[in-house]
Amino acid sequence: QVQLVESGGGLVQSGGSLRLSCVASGNILDLAAIGWFRQAPGKGRENLGCIQSSRDATYYQDAVKDRFTISRDRAAKTVYLQMDHLEPGDTATYYCTTVHFKPRCTPIGSWGRGTQVTVSS
Repeated sequence: QVQLVESGGGLVQSGGSLRLSCVASGNILDLAAIGWFRQAPGKGRENLGCIQSSRDATYYQDAVKDRFTISRDRAAKTVYLQMDHLEPGDTATYYCTTVHFKPRCTPIGSWGRGTQVTVSS
């Protein structure tokens, strides 16, 4: 079973930036669309966006599309989530998983442990 491992979370002040990484063994990141999600305490898992497997086209939810950027480094077998202008409302555990790019990054893979992002005001 393919596992994706998230990293890069931490504590950051409001207005700051973080870059999260999603790493997998093998070539799954070349073959599959990858999506980023987050879950805040007491809330459901929220879809943030995803990157296509072939042309690296991306899709973002409206809530983050002006602040978050998803990219892929095939040599490093890593998909990134660059988060800028962070706000306290972005505090959550962040996850990556394989998705169907359409419709709108539907998750199909398993969930890892995630990486915690905390934004202080």
